[in-house]
Amino acid sequence: MKITTAGSLGNVAKPLVEKLLAAGHEVTVITSKADHQGEIEALGAVAAVGSISDAGFLTQAFSGADAVYAMLPPAMGTTNLIQNIAAAGQAYAQAIEAAGVPRVVLLSSVGADAPTGTGPVQGVHQVEQAFQQLTGVNVTVLRSGFFYVNFLRDIPLIKSNNLFGNNYGGEARLALTHPQDVAAAAAAELQKAGNEYEVKYIVGAVSTGNELAALFGAAIGKPDLSWTMIPDEQLQQGMLGAGMPAELVGLITEMGQGVRAGLITQDFFAHGAEVTGTIKLEQFAEEFKARYEQA
Repeated sequence: MKITTAGSLGNVAKPLVEKLLAAGHEVTVITSKADHQGEIEALGAVAAVGSISDAGFLTQAFSGADAVYAMLPPAMGTTNLIQNIAAAGQAYAQAIEAAGVPRVVLLSSVGADAPTGTGPVQGVHQVEQAFQQLTGVNVTVLRSGFFYVNFLRDIPLIKSNNLFGNNYGGEARLALTHPQDVAAAAAAELQKAGNEYEVKYIVGAVSTGNELAALFGAAIGKPDLSWTMIPDEQLQQGMLGAGMPAELVGLITEMGQGVRAGLITQDFFAHGAEVTGTIKLEQFAEEFKARYEQA
């Protein structure tokens, strides 16, 4: 098969590309950074350098492809973030139709069923809606839980202030996923015919902040580590102080509020909360420990 993947060589895309190449497929990798071309080619894939917001470029990258893996970064630009994600979704949809791609796998997120109140995820909601309108294409939407690896960002604050938390309480249930499980699921789906339009959840664990604090704390030798609910204003001040764009700060805060209200995981739990990922939090705790010791 000829398969085109987006996401350059990110947390999901690189292991996905490696799996597809190992299975004998011809893979074209979309990247926005020309300096990634050498690494992509070293894997045995073809690099297509351009923007996922450019329907013309995407049409060329999708030409002759039997299947396409599509994804959106959590932030595109510094302003109009939701609109930018939605516009990229429209560019994808136009290119898929123009190139006649028969099979598409879209990486989405828990919470993408909700049109508002989910922060950056509402952009992917709009992309899902655009893909649902495609005709003659078998589309599988993979709604991933929050990535385990996102917790690695908390290591500096744990080290400096023994602080671990977010703007939702320690009892809130989180749907979590290791990127390797998303890559495995995407690879499997791309090699299947698909069934019109389907939504599947890829979740490796359901856990709470309190449980995560206990697990990570034990792994790094801090058994007293506990989850802290950070007030919205304090969370925003910290992100702004770190130089993050104000609009993105607002959206991330809103996402935490969506977790707090149960909006992010509502549909996942309503549909049975099936856990299919193979990499469990206990395994990731070892990765967390290694990164903590290196920091």
